[in-house]
Amino acid sequence: MQSENRLFEDLVKMMNGAAGTFAGMGREAESSMRQKMRDWVGGLDMVSREEFDAVKAMAVAARDENEALAKRIAALEGAASAPKAAKASKPPKTEI
Repeated sequence: MQSENRLFEDLVKMMNGAAGTFAGMGREAESSMRQKMRDWVGGLDMVSREEFDAVKAMAVAARDENEALAKRIAALEGAASAPKAAKASKPPKTEI
């Protein structure tokens, strides 16, 4: 036996409407929170992985170049001091 009670029908419609409203509020809150987090993380001034890798490669190249230049300077200083040492080891010329 099925009865048609308007009170129960209205109560069910109201509950369905409330459930839909709460679901919509939940989706809206989630969307708003995601946007706020994107804005917050975007304001942290972080770099992307590609930028980090590019700067890392530049640092490695600069370090290698620095080491090569240090070796070149050492070789040039060694070559510059060698003639002075050779001149100092020769006895001075004396006139007779």
